Amino acid sequence: MSDPSAVPDGLDVFYGDLHSHCDVGYGHGTLDEAYRNARLSLDFVAITPHAHWHDLPSEDDERLGYLRDYHLRGFARTRDQWPRVLELAAANHEPGRFVTFVAFEWHSMAYGDHNVYFRDGDGEVLRAPDLPALREAIRQVRAQGGDAIAIPHHIGYRPPGRGIEWSAYTEEVSPVVEALSMHGAAESGEGPFPYLHTMGPRDAASTYQHGLALGHRVGIIGSSDHHSGHPGSYGHGRLAVWAQDLTREGIWEAIRARRTYALSGGDQRVALRVADHFLGDVAPATPVREALVEVIGSGPVDSVELLHRNRVVARADAGVGRLAPQLETPARTHLEVGWAEVGVPVSWDVEVRVEGGRLLAVDPRFRGLHVVAPQDMDERDYAVSAWSRTPEGGVRFTTRTEGNVNSATPGMQGLALDVDGDERTVLVATFNGHEERVPLRDLVEGPRTGRLGGFLAPAWAFSRAVGLRERTVRMEFEHRPERPSGERDWYTVRVRQVDGQAAWTSPVWVEA
Repeated sequence: MSDPSAVPDGLDVFYGDLHSHCDVGYGHGTLDEAYRNARLSLDFVAITPHAHWHDLPSEDDERLGYLRDYHLRGFARTRDQWPRVLELAAANHEPGRFVTFVAFEWHSMAYGDHNVYFRDGDGEVLRAPDLPALREAIRQVRAQGGDAIAIPHHIGYRPPGRGIEWSAYTEEVSPVVEALSMHGAAESGEGPFPYLHTMGPRDAASTYQHGLALGHRVGIIGSSDHHSGHPGSYGHGRLAVWAQDLTREGIWEAIRARRTYALSGGDQRVALRVADHFLGDVAPATPVREALVEVIGSGPVDSVELLHRNRVVARADAGVGRLAPQLETPARTHLEVGWAEVGVPVSWDVEVRVEGGRLLAVDPRFRGLHVVAPQDMDERDYAVSAWSRTPEGGVRFTTRTEGNVNSATPGMQGLALDVDGDERTVLVATFNGHEERVPLRDLVEGPRTGRLGGFLAPAWAFSRAVGLRERTVRMEFEHRPERPSGERDWYTVRVRQVDGQAAWTSPVWVEA
């Protein structure tokens, strides 16, 4: 798949998760399992052990005593395991294939939680007593030849409740904010992925759009904040960067330059150019702005919106619902396994080969267990999925499902397949030894499903197969702001797909 033409020469897109947890801190799953899961679908990763909370609520409040206890235990584990954190970050780092960063989580009621990242694969936990002290510690890291940044996350909570305090924000150490994770999406106070955690709803004054309206030059990322050792858990948040190469230096420079976008899951490719400037840039002042938006979705694209100063000025779609069904290749279908009874583990061994065609690419879409706070759980395997291409040109994966915990929380496992073929092409899938033959032409009309047994048995599903027409949007727009502004302008892009996945870009700014 070629890059959108709006992307400057020399840049490629890479996908990562910079915020995830395991049993170093107070999550579940080992560091080894976390890295195994990260390698399923990501290009780069940071594991972020819970490490410090300078204004942890007092133990005098009996209602919050449990909160204090499990955090303090988690911080102690991080202190004890920090050498292991550094060791495994180094062991898993393979420039050009898989990039790791060292990081930790710094909590704050007053200023909002921040994750601190080190550029060079080394660093120590900075147990700063407040945000100004944390920034000074980061300056010291830079003065010694290194680099570090602090990224606010789950920003949408109203402060002082661990959401962002925009009056204390500075781009000096925080070029981007994490506005999408398992906590929800805080691009604005509305839209998909609402905040449902016990810490409360999202507040308009804590959103990403509000920070932009205040004049901050700040980019946006997503990450999972997953707590059971599964960075990159599908649908829970990740970030994409347009970088020169897959190295620590390349990814770091892209984040610093705000060539980033947040996405919930999948391999969406989103590009924005305004006045011949790309994501993260500041264009010179001009009364007329030529904007180019290009999107290749991970599934059928429902809408693409261009926003100016947080208001939609142009909208386009990929014609979903208006295009006559027809077989277009490469065709993409999302294969998922799971369903059945809640809490009943099902092990899967699945192989897919393409008869009369070719499997061009695979987009892994595996999920971790749904954990966002400490829970009493038995010791178990938290790295349950693996996949590989077969010598015959197909794909095989093994995984485990346990049903869907409710009708709004998917627990299926699977991957998306890009298939080249024609009317005679058949997907031959073997589910735990049981073979199914699914003609590719049948998937053009809609999904095809089956079960491994009778009623309530585990099930499988191939989604409707879609071509690039339904996944691609190119929008050119000439914008003339109604009134000259004495402040810097900004443009962003918002993408929504039919399958519920979404993306939000960092801005292109235009000088006053």
